[in-house]
Amino acid sequence: MGTTAVARVLRPAPQATYEKIFGTVYVGLMVNVLLAVACSPLLLALAIVRDPIASWPFFLAMSGLCAPALAGAFGCFARMGEDGGTRVLHPFWTTYARTARRAVGVWMIGAVLVGVLLFDALLVARMAWGPALVPFFITTSALAGTVVVGVIVLAVDRPDLGLRQMVRSCVYLLARRWYLATANVAVLGLAVAVVLVKPVIGMLVACAPLLYVAWANTRYALAPLLPADDHRHFAQP
Repeated sequence: MGTTAVARVLRPAPQATYEKIFGTVYVGLMVNVLLAVACSPLLLALAIVRDPIASWPFFLAMSGLCAPALAGAFGCFARMGEDGGTRVLHPFWTTYARTARRAVGVWMIGAVLVGVLLFDALLVARMAWGPALVPFFITTSALAGTVVVGVIVLAVDRPDLGLRQMVRSCVYLLARRWYLATANVAVLGLAVAVVLVKPVIGMLVACAPLLYVAWANTRYALAPLLPADDHRHFAQP
């Protein structure tokens, strides 16, 4: 029995397993490269400006470039199981062009809202009774950020929905599955931190896996709005 068990463990995996692994790695690397290309003006500005915080209005406007790039990455993730899962260029740029207008609009509204909430949190924190209200501002800004990501996911998978319906549905469903929204905030925050601290490693290595986690969590939370055949992408968290 021991010899049989060892033989089973050492038995080579089927070729399809290796193809799936290498295909997934290829998609991840290519998505990272395409994200870097799509966001290159923002990355170049971050490399040139010494103190991005002092120029935050400029970078707030430049961050809109991330919205269609994020949609393009989600489009690639959604098609990983099709055609061997190695098509990246066409899904990325097709989704980028199709969702750019809506994604940028929602992103900018969300960015302004989050910026205002965080600025208010800093002001309120200096008052005697302010610390009691800081959690409200932080929670609201986190929910706004996850709703923006949710709307971008729906813009990729359900372009037939109106923007108002997308926002309302995302607020309800993401607040209902708050633990997934919390995980998304942590994952996206980690992605941003890695890119700011180590731009090359962040854009070429870490972005795709972290964005995939946020995409999968968001799709699971928004499952009632997605086509029934898309539920194959979900796994119980």
